[in-house]
Amino acid sequence: MKIYYDEEGDYLEITFGVSKEDYGEHISEDIVLFKDQKTEKVLGVGIFNFKKHTKDFSDLKLKLPFKINLSQLKAHS
Repeated sequence: MKIYYDEEGDYLEITFGVSKEDYGEHISEDIVLFKDQKTEKVLGVGIFNFKKHTKDFSDLKLKLPFKINLSQLKAHS
């Protein structure tokens, strides 16, 4: 799993799969799922306006079609 956070853009991206052919599907205004074009398997998630959704990784509450446990991660200021 790879986690990328752009503090200036307030964008969090979590990827847990690799695909040469993927696409993004917005499931809400701020959340996009990345899926494999052939298998439709979810490969990651992008969260725009991340700070609006949480103060800390352990406080993250999003409605996603899968579970991600981020409680062990530390947010960097």
